[in-house]
Amino acid sequence: MNDPAAISAIVYGRVQGVYYRAFVRRRAAELGLAGYARNLPDGTVEVRAEGEREQLQKLIGHLESGPPAARVAKVVTNWSEYTGDYTGFSVRYYSR
Repeated sequence: MNDPAAISAIVYGRVQGVYYRAFVRRRAAELGLAGYARNLPDGTVEVRAEGEREQLQKLIGHLESGPPAARVAKVVTNWSEYTGDYTGFSVRYYSR
């Protein structure tokens, strides 16, 4: 893998109840990324993804647009080291 990396992103706006997580899962799978997306109690969506840096950049672009019913206000992204902790990309459910 060329230039592996990881991102953690919080997506703000109207991003719950609009198929946002399913949209992210599809885009991440198309880009060959692993990780997850989940709703948080404050109405945001958390995304963690790993893979090639170039593909992660593309995913961030998708996070900023979202599916048609979503209204993304902002995306706060933090980059980190690749861990290899994930296999595939999943939708997760928040648990305390």
